[in-house]
Amino acid sequence: MTWASASIGELGWARLLERLLYLFPPVIGVGIVGMLQETEPGVPGLQWGLVLIGTFGYTFLTLGVAVAVFFDASRIRRRPRASGSWKPNPWLNAVLAVVWAPAAGVVYLARRHKRFGTPPGWSGWWLVVAVSLAMTVVGIATAVVAIVLAIPGLVWAALGLTGAIVFGTFPIAIHQDAAYVCVYGDSWRPNPGLYLGVAFVSLFVPPLQPLVAGYYLYRRHQTIGVP
Repeated sequence: MTWASASIGELGWARLLERLLYLFPPVIGVGIVGMLQETEPGVPGLQWGLVLIGTFGYTFLTLGVAVAVFFDASRIRRRPRASGSWKPNPWLNAVLAVVWAPAAGVVYLARRHKRFGTPPGWSGWWLVVAVSLAMTVVGIATAVVAIVLAIPGLVWAALGLTGAIVFGTFPIAIHQDAAYVCVYGDSWRPNPGLYLGVAFVSLFVPPLQPLVAGYYLYRRHQTIGVP
C-alpha cells in the first residue's frame, strides 16, 4: 500500500510530526548560540534569552512529537487491514518521544514510510539541498582563509551564516526531496525518514553534511536526473 491509497487519519498526525521535527534543528541551534555566545554590550540578557528559547522550544516540540506519534499510532492500530503487520504501540512510542523526541520521531517516520509511503511535494527541493551543500563548502573555505589571514571575526561570520542556512533548510529539503524521488524514481527508493535522521546527525558532525548532501544529489541524478 502507498500513501495514495492509505487513509490513516488523512496523514494529518504524520504531517504534524514532520513539521515539528523540522523545527528541532533551529531551536537546538538557538540554544547552542545562547550557551556559547557572550552577551553583547547594550543587549542585556540576550544570552540567557536564547538559552530559554532553546530550552522551552525543545520542551514544547518534545511534547508535540509525543502527542502526534501517540495519535497517529492509535489510528493505525484501529485499522489493522491498512497497517498490515505493523502495529505501533502508541504509549511506547510516546514515551520514547518524551525521552528523546528527535530520534524517536525520525525512527517512527522511517517505519511508517515502509508501510504507507510519504506523499511527495515540490519537485525542486533538490535545489535547496544543493544550496545547502554549496553554502557549507563556501563557509568552510571562507573559514580556512580567515584562519590563515588571522581574521577571527570573519571565521565566526562565515560559520554562523553557513550554520544558520544549513540548520534551517537541509533536513527539510532532503526529507521532502527523498519523498519525491521515492515516488517518481525508477530504481532508487530513499526512505525520507531515514534521510531526515541522517541529516540531523550531519548537522552536529560538520564533515558529514557535505558527504551526505553530495551522495544524495549524485544518487538522485542517477535515478531521476535534475531539470
